[in-house]
Amino acid sequence: MCFVRARRGDQIVSTTYGRSSGFCIDPIEKKPLYHFLPGTAVLSFGTAGCNLACKFCQNWSISKARTHQRLQSPASPRQLAVAARSTGCRSVAYTYNDPVIFLEYAVDVATACREEGIRNVAVTAGYICAPARADLFGAMDAVNVDLKSFTEEFYWRQTGGHIEPVKETIVWLVHETQVWVEITTLLIPGLNDNAAEIHKLCGWVAETLGPRVPLHFSAFHPDWKMANREATSSHSLIQAKQIAAEYGLHYVYIGNREIPAARTTFCPGCGEALVRRAGYEVREWAISREAGRSLCAGCATEVDGVFEEGPESWGNRRQAVDPSQF
Repeated sequence: MCFVRARRGDQIVSTTYGRSSGFCIDPIEKKPLYHFLPGTAVLSFGTAGCNLACKFCQNWSISKARTHQRLQSPASPRQLAVAARSTGCRSVAYTYNDPVIFLEYAVDVATACREEGIRNVAVTAGYICAPARADLFGAMDAVNVDLKSFTEEFYWRQTGGHIEPVKETIVWLVHETQVWVEITTLLIPGLNDNAAEIHKLCGWVAETLGPRVPLHFSAFHPDWKMANREATSSHSLIQAKQIAAEYGLHYVYIGNREIPAARTTFCPGCGEALVRRAGYEVREWAISREAGRSLCAGCATEVDGVFEEGPESWGNRRQAVDPSQF
């Protein structure tokens, strides 16, 4: 089903190792990660194939492509690490399709990146069994997990997967690792955007994970096998954010829609703006560093995430890159 795993002798192997569907430098906020080195550039890449079959996939031309249709020139783990360092990227993101499907390649690239002082970011659906989970995420510094819905019916009917392994992955990441974790839920009208489901999702995050895990609600646009379904309304996104606030979640964001303060980070203590963003660009900064801790510059409440003295200024740019040139 994934198109990219094959039998060789008595083993299941990757047929896409070392080959990508494209390399781009993005803002880290696009992953989305708002609490991990804000303002920095990240070298992003993926391969063909996926282990889920989401009918609403917004990268379907990559994730559902056969290997020969989408894969470009090869890049070794070492080439990718050097390319990231040479272009000023602070991290490499395994994205576009799920790194679960190219685990061996992702782990080897991550190992090479760490040797160059480059951090590693996974953008994943979290649909992975426990033994492989430790292999993949043990090589990562930050993860955004796509929690696609909060019902088993949605997962089975719309993705071909199941929700429990995803929840197990998120709980394990938050409570058993040092990996920085953020969660994204794409709200699809009529399928997973009703208030009752949002209440259950936010309640689970608050009770099981804690209020410090950032939650992103993202707008759906018609695509793939849901090209005739309407886009997510601003009202639905704002309602979801309001529900999350009722459960005391500290950091809640809205993506894919220009709504005032939708991407602003607020202090969980005094409520003042800590990081204001225009698109993915950091415009205002009110976080101070003291004894290795990140604090609100106003009330000194600790701010959760991986921050430095100030943001970098990659901004909203997106730039193609060819690792073979480095």
